[in-house]
Amino acid sequence: MQDQDSEYFSKEGLDKLKTELESLKKKKRKEIADRLEFAKSLGDLSENAEYSEAKEAQMLNESKIAEFEDILRRAVVVKQTAQKETVDIGSQIVIEDEKGPRLTLTIVGSQEANPKDQKISNESPLGHALLGHKKGETVKSFTPAGEKTYRILDII
Repeated sequence: MQDQDSEYFSKEGLDKLKTELESLKKKKRKEIADRLEFAKSLGDLSENAEYSEAKEAQMLNESKIAEFEDILRRAVVVKQTAQKETVDIGSQIVIEDEKGPRLTLTIVGSQEANPKDQKISNESPLGHALLGHKKGETVKSFTPAGEKTYRILDII
């Protein structure tokens, strides 16, 4: 069962987010602190573009850190199971629509979605429509081109 406040991740995706957060906290904070020190050494802060840019970078970095920490508090790691009867987060599926080629997609959490890698979010219209369905079933999804019907050919 999905919780609307939860953020779903594969173990690898969660590890990647944690690594990026650590980089923001340690490396990026240090770089910005160094920029601020340099800008302060230039004198008058009221007309110091370098100082203003560094402060803005600091604000954006701290905002990103807070966002990532919030996501991590709500993170749920999706465990791969041997059960492949219904589509769930973490499922890799083969689908086709009435006019298009077969697609092999993986249903992932919104933070890991990457259409170029055939990873679609469980919150996307197609991802949401596929959840809970079985091999052989058809689902309807709304796309920018209108409503499409997809048939689930396989759950890998």
